Amino acid sequence: MMHASAARSEIEIRGVDKIFRAGDREVMALKGIDLDIAKGQFVCLLGPSGCGKSTLLNAMAGFTPPTTGTVMAGGTPVTKPGPERGMVFQEYALFPWMTVESNVAFGPELKGMRRADVTARVDGLLAMLGLSEFKSRYPKDLSGGMRQRAAIARVLALDSPILLMDEPFGALDALTRRTLQDELIRIWSEFHKTIVFVTHSIEEAIYLADRIVVMTFRPGTIKRDIAVSMARPRDTSSPEFNALKRELTTLVMEEQARYSAAERASAAID
Repeated sequence: MMHASAARSEIEIRGVDKIFRAGDREVMALKGIDLDIAKGQFVCLLGPSGCGKSTLLNAMAGFTPPTTGTVMAGGTPVTKPGPERGMVFQEYALFPWMTVESNVAFGPELKGMRRADVTARVDGLLAMLGLSEFKSRYPKDLSGGMRQRAAIARVLALDSPILLMDEPFGALDALTRRTLQDELIRIWSEFHKTIVFVTHSIEEAIYLADRIVVMTFRPGTIKRDIAVSMARPRDTSSPEFNALKRELTTLVMEEQARYSAAERASAAID
């Protein structure tokens, strides 16, 4: 299922730079980022460590505003976190003292939804994500995959049109990771969310995305913006999949080499 890029932009990024300062030292994390993401599109930000993927995602979320430039979401300037942009982290952002059910219900309750509506929404999401029988459990009693399902359910309960995901499957084993990738595609197809997904896995990006934005090593800029037209579900062993994998591997490894060279230079100076 492809979503037309001609649709209006849900996220618009113009001239974004981000400089981090620590004492007398400055690090330019992002430089000159211009990016439009259409409503309902699934976009992966891909690149090695140090290319600013998470920094750019955090600018979209409103956690770390850019030093210069603008970020717009749904036609509104992003200046702080907001309910129209749901964030899923790698480290399972759940309240440990709440059950799965209470964690998922937290956002809708905070928004003042009627109790019956909250219950219906929570029950529906838990059933969809295979968590119904675990709803009375606490996060510590769940596997990593179950905790991440609960974290996704918690964000979906807010019904945000935009989902921002920062390597959400990075800490999972390969089988759980693939299961949740398939789950995410199903959720995206059903709910028509705009998803921006950070990953350093080339295969994951090709498997999931409509569009892959490859970023350069610091300062992070957009190296390539590639549309992925393969039909879903995608066969990871197909010639088309592997041709794109080879192309992306070359692009990412160029930036990885720059990262490694910078690390060696830094170690030599220290």
